[in-house]
Amino acid sequence: MKGWYKYFIVAVLIGGTIYGINVKTTTIEEKRPNIIYVLADDLGYGDIAIYNPEGKIKTPNLDAMGSAGMIFTDAHTSSAVCTPTRYGIITGRYNWRSPLKSSVLTGNSKALIPKNRTTVASLLKKEGYETAFIGKWHLGWDWALKNPGLELGEGWNPEDFDNIDFSKEVKNSPNTLGFKYSYGHCGSLDMAPYVYVENGMPTMVPDTVTESKTKYGWWRKGPTARDFDFDDVTPNFFRKSFGYIKEKAKGKSPFFLYLALPSPHTPILPTEEWKGKSDLNPYGDFMMMIDAYMGQLTEVIRQAGIEDNTMVIFTSDNGCSPAAKIDEMLAKGHSPNGILRGHKADIFEGGHRVPFIVKWPNKIKPASKSDKTICTTDLLATCADIVGVDLADDEGEDSFSFLPLLTNPASKDYLREATVHHSINGSFAIRKDNWKMIFCPGSGGWSNPKPNSEGIGDLPKFQLYDLSKDPREENNVYGQFHEVESALTRLMVSYIENGTSKVGEKQKNDPEGYGSKEWKQLGVFYN
Repeated sequence: MKGWYKYFIVAVLIGGTIYGINVKTTTIEEKRPNIIYVLADDLGYGDIAIYNPEGKIKTPNLDAMGSAGMIFTDAHTSSAVCTPTRYGIITGRYNWRSPLKSSVLTGNSKALIPKNRTTVASLLKKEGYETAFIGKWHLGWDWALKNPGLELGEGWNPEDFDNIDFSKEVKNSPNTLGFKYSYGHCGSLDMAPYVYVENGMPTMVPDTVTESKTKYGWWRKGPTARDFDFDDVTPNFFRKSFGYIKEKAKGKSPFFLYLALPSPHTPILPTEEWKGKSDLNPYGDFMMMIDAYMGQLTEVIRQAGIEDNTMVIFTSDNGCSPAAKIDEMLAKGHSPNGILRGHKADIFEGGHRVPFIVKWPNKIKPASKSDKTICTTDLLATCADIVGVDLADDEGEDSFSFLPLLTNPASKDYLREATVHHSINGSFAIRKDNWKMIFCPGSGGWSNPKPNSEGIGDLPKFQLYDLSKDPREENNVYGQFHEVESALTRLMVSYIENGTSKVGEKQKNDPEGYGSKEWKQLGVFYN
């Protein structure tokens, strides 16, 4: 009896050990979800019904995603325009620390992110993730040249592309930054050249030149490949993503998919079945089309059997653009940027406050909401937190993990102290708690009062708003709260001089390389 009992105990202990190993393995796997980051282009804070119940655009699928997960009401892009925001998403670093101090790149621009910088993709790839980029890159890559001794033009004119050899591999593509698979185009969809590049190789050599001057669907003149159908670009990227998800769902490794849509940015091209559906204008139709494809994305994930442990994030790279004909929609009762002042390119809230929806059934309770101020630079630190990696001081200098907020929307473990905003002309603002201080007299962008416009010199040089009382930024109280203004200015200067907004060793900002030859924006802090 005693001998039998001894063997029984040994068996139980061995079984328990095996069971413990299995539990531990399962726990590790649960901490490593599939991650899908969908970035819309020029989609406003008020364009999704769950954010703007008074809006006129029907978005049932994105609403359902928000109801099944968490919506962030105070999420911000790091810039009010495309390229800078995308830089921040990929690197976890404010774009103005890079050589790009203002404006955006073109389809001709050289690679902005160096190979040695940690990205979301390179970090996850090291941790065993399959990684993919599909969509609009807009961070530059290095086209092969017919004559290496000649520089390319800036990319705004048709002749700027004459020296590109489309039959050869591009250098410093997304593949060099940690993406095992990449497929997309270089700039915005209205920026030539109009060529798909897959894993560094153009899929076709362009054999024609196209241009569109229509009211909504315009694009600049430039070389165009036969397989590049403008109307089908957004559907094509979704189809590619569906195929990738289905394939990787069958594998043993988790995957990260960065799906960067070129829409609803110009050219505004809803497909035939969506034309006229919004009763607003083509932009509203385009929004409804995007929502429908997001519904298909959700269904693909569900049918692949990976829904519970897949984190899907949907957001935008900045606010709605005037190219969407905002006035037309306002006249019909729809405000693309909600109650917010300004729009794309501006330092005002309409330029950079965006919808931010996260669905992850294993982690997030349905119908969750967080009012914490987060930034799109936070993706890198969040992914590092998910896989249990500590970032070095020179990685993700402006990235803070919002993972704690997903289970506790008010968590004090989210460590962002303040958030820096940036406009197209390089103007700065800083937000801490309810206070937002803008270091320029106007919009810093495309709405009035515009930079260098008549009468701008008569305005106060800076702006201060208490967003808890004045979310529309209508009442500039600069000059009335000296302690607040002094503290925010010192904090802004420290973030610049330290090269980071995290606690840790000082880092270096990159010298100017794109845009302004001098970092003129800094003058406002030291005069």
